[in-house]
Parts: sequence; C-alpha cells; structure tokens
Amino acid sequence: MESTIASPQPSLWRSLREAVAGSQQDFTEGAIGRAIILLAVPMVLEMCMESLFGAVDMFWVAHLGADAIATVGLTETMLTLLFVIAIGLSVGATALVARRIGEKDHAAAGAVAVQAILLGLGVSAAIALAGYIFAPDLLRVMGASDEVVRTGSGYTRMMLSGSATVFLIILLNAVFRGAGDAAIAMRVLWLANLVNILLNPCLIFGLGPFPRLGVTGSAVGTTIGRGIGVLFQLWMLTSGRGRMSVDRSSVRIDLEIMARLIKLSMSAMFQYLVQMASWIGMVRIISTFGSAAVAAITLAIKVILFVLLPSWGMSNAAATLVGQNLGAKKPERAEASVWRTGIYNMAFLGFAGLLFAVFAGTIVPWFTDDPQVVPIAVQALRLLSYGNIAYAWGMVVTAAFNGAGDTATPTVLNLLCFWVCQLPLAWFLSNRAGFGPSGVFLAVVFSDALLATLSIVWFRRGGWKRTVV
Repeated sequence: MESTIASPQPSLWRSLREAVAGSQQDFTEGAIGRAIILLAVPMVLEMCMESLFGAVDMFWVAHLGADAIATVGLTETMLTLLFVIAIGLSVGATALVARRIGEKDHAAAGAVAVQAILLGLGVSAAIALAGYIFAPDLLRVMGASDEVVRTGSGYTRMMLSGSATVFLIILLNAVFRGAGDAAIAMRVLWLANLVNILLNPCLIFGLGPFPRLGVTGSAVGTTIGRGIGVLFQLWMLTSGRGRMSVDRSSVRIDLEIMARLIKLSMSAMFQYLVQMASWIGMVRIISTFGSAAVAAITLAIKVILFVLLPSWGMSNAAATLVGQNLGAKKPERAEASVWRTGIYNMAFLGFAGLLFAVFAGTIVPWFTDDPQVVPIAVQALRLLSYGNIAYAWGMVVTAAFNGAGDTATPTVLNLLCFWVCQLPLAWFLSNRAGFGPSGVFLAVVFSDALLATLSIVWFRRGGWKRTVV
C-alpha cells in the first residue's frame, strides 16, 4: 500500500534567498505564506530603491544652494500628476497581466504588456513636448523666482522631456509584478539607481571628463539611470528569461486590450487623485496653525514611511495573488491570500505602531530639536500610530480589489472616507472642537479605520470574485 508523504516546505531562509534570486513558483499552488514571502520581499526592496532616486538627487543638489533645491521641489510637484497617471496605468496592467498568467495564457499577458508600453509612450510624448517647450513658463506658474527659472529651466525641461523613462519603468515593473517576476522588477531599480548614484555627482560638479551641468546634471543622470533600467526591462521582456515574453508579432495596437486597460486605469488614477487631493486639503487645514505644525506633520509622516515600505510590498503581493488565482479559477485561494496577507501586515504595522507610540518622544529629537516642532511631532507620531492596524488592513484589501480588476470599489470608498469624512472631520475637530493640530491627526485615524471597516465589509460580500477583465 502506497503512502503519500507531503514534501517538506523550504525553510524561511531558503525562501528569502529564492525571493531575491527570483522564483519560478506557481503562485496558484502551494503554501500561501511562502507565496507572500516570494512576492513581498523583492517588492519591498524595489520600493526602497524607488525612494532612493529622490534621496540621491536631493543629497547632491543640496550642495548647490537654495535655488537648486527649490527647482527640484517645484519640478517634483509638477511630476506628481505624471506619477498619478503612471501608477493608475500600472494598476490596470498588473490586474490584467496577473489574470492572464493565472489563466496560463502567457501570450495574452505579453499582449497586455505591449499595449501598456504603447499607452505609456503616447502619454509621455505629449508631456515631453509640453515640458520641453514650456519648462520656464511652468516654473513661473509654480511661483519660481526669476533666478530659479534662469538656473532651473534645464532641470525641469530634462525631467519632463524624459518622462517616457518614468512611465515605462513604472508600467513594466507593474507588468513583471503581475506576472510574478517581482525579482526582475527589483533588479531593474537596483541597476537604475546604481547608474544614477554614479552619474549624479559627475554631471552636477563636472568630475573627470564629465561636463559641469549644475542642477541640470541631476536630471540628466536620473533620466539616463531610468533609461538604462527601461532597456533592461525590454531585454528581459523579449529574451524569454521571465515568466512571459513578447515577440515581434505582438508589437501592434490592439484596441480591445487597450480599451480594457484604460477602463481599469481611469478609476485607479482617480483613486490616487482622491488620496492626493485629500492630503493636500489636510495640509492646508493644519497650515492654519503655523509652520511648526506643518513641519511636525511632515516629519511624522517621513518617520512612518520607513515602516510603510514593507507594508506596500505585502499589499502588492496580495494584488498579484488575487489576480493570478482568479485567473486560475481559484477564488477561495485568492480570498485566503488576502486574509493571510492582512494578518501579516497587521502584525508588522501594529508592532511598529506600538514602538512609535511608546518611543515617539525619543524618536522625534533624532530629526529636529526645534522646541516648537518637537511636541507637535511627538503627538502626531503617537496619534497616527494608533491607526496603523486599520491602515494595514485598508492597504491590503484596497490592493486586493485593484488586483481583481475592481478599481471602482476602492475609488468610491476613498471618496467617501477621505472627502466626505476625513476633510470635514479634520476641520471640525481642529477648529470648532478646539483640538488644534491633534484634531487633524485624529481625523486621519478615524478615516483610516472607516476605510478598513468598509473595505472588509465589501470584500466579504465577494463581488470582486466575479469581476471580468
């Protein structure tokens, strides 16, 4: 009589090594916990590398003075809209690719990648043309001084003209994540950052044979770094080394796939615009209490971002698992993946929130000793940390809806929780109720809790399982 013996699961250390090296694991089979590790680890490292672009640029540009810093800040504000469009398209790309991979239709997944590239090139071409022609005027509209316009127009023109590299690096990494090739997306940003780190000081200060370009050199280095990353992405996409590949016959306009991608992405773009506009409104409310309050909330958010990076990685893992398992006709496994990811995320962010709440008074003075900023920042860090558990669940479930292709539900929930609830509540608590800046922090916690609760309720209803993409 034969006995069936389950094969032992690889150790945590082996799974971590495989996650970084790249895995061929079928994410519609096997242990869900291992699947989350294999996807989340490289996604976390990828986002750390993305944030490094801005940090490297600012580090070297800061040596050029206030006008150069202002140029970067104003240009990044303009680029925010570009990022919203690119991220919105990336949500649609991830959902469609993950569904096709789950269906084992790799050719169709490759066709989605081609349409994403064509859309990205079309949008970025319009932005590049406008940026090249109107860079000085755009800086003036943003309130730049004459000196900033004179010295910074080259930087702005280069960043906007190179917008294709921004679009493609975001879109193609979303394609790789949807396919389950998270390690490739991670390596792309390792390569792009390495080039950026090497080129930035050389082009800014004219080291060795390089020309001295000042603040414009930072834009040139960043664009070249992203461009090399895009070339690596295209090579991986066409070489057949990943889970999916694109051949020459796939490079054509497919209006049906493109329309599907645009439909998914429009809701996702609006979803992120709602969040952005809400946060701008919150900063506007808190600004009425003075620059110390604005500095405090800015500092607290930057501290919290350190622990949000792993959480975003886990959330992106949930999106991929949902899309692929729905494609494989395994909705129950898709749902189980979300609950498991949510528990992991809750445990991580809950522990981080506990540390921040207890040690806020110790952490904040590491960043500033301003006697006006410190007490407000401590209060902000402590109060915002109380909402970490709710934020963890809201983040994962929202990503799950997007991964299923149901981008409309989280958009509606964001509108309700952030515009209908958060903004009016923040104004009331901070002004009418007399809580001051603390009222804004409390409104954030309440709206995050409401978003998590409503997201879970809608998710349990299961309509997302029947989404057709």
